[in-house]
Amino acid sequence: MSTTDFTALSGLELMRWVQSVRPTETDIPSIGRLLGMRFDEVEHGRIVISLDTRPDFANPLGTVHGGIAATLLDSVMGCAVHTTLPAGVGYTTLELKVNYIRAAHTGGQTLTAEGNVIHAGRRTATAEGKVLDDQGKLVAHATTTCLIIGGSD
Repeated sequence: MSTTDFTALSGLELMRWVQSVRPTETDIPSIGRLLGMRFDEVEHGRIVISLDTRPDFANPLGTVHGGIAATLLDSVMGCAVHTTLPAGVGYTTLELKVNYIRAAHTGGQTLTAEGNVIHAGRRTATAEGKVLDDQGKLVAHATTTCLIIGGSD
């Protein structure tokens, strides 16, 4: 396990740490490790994460379950919000609105999600996100509202 003091890191520093240690290659339990997420880009207010689909992601119709896209979107938007927060301040998702556009296939297709902060306030933040397939076609898009936890009021 890591000896890094996560509470001492700003949100941007924490996301850059996650990017550098690659969750799929550590023993630290996380949704990123479970799904094989790669943190491709980490900037203030913006995150890009990708993953490769696999048969375990299938819904009863044999395409990627919508929860995979929703998880990607929740992750990129929430992590984008987190990059705007100081050390010791966190967030939780209050609302997630996902629009599905097309199905994704389970055979090793790369899905890439991008999340961007729209507003980062003292108590709430909003962000938008999209998931593209490996042909650059829109699979899903979303918005979120996050509650900021901790810090001074």
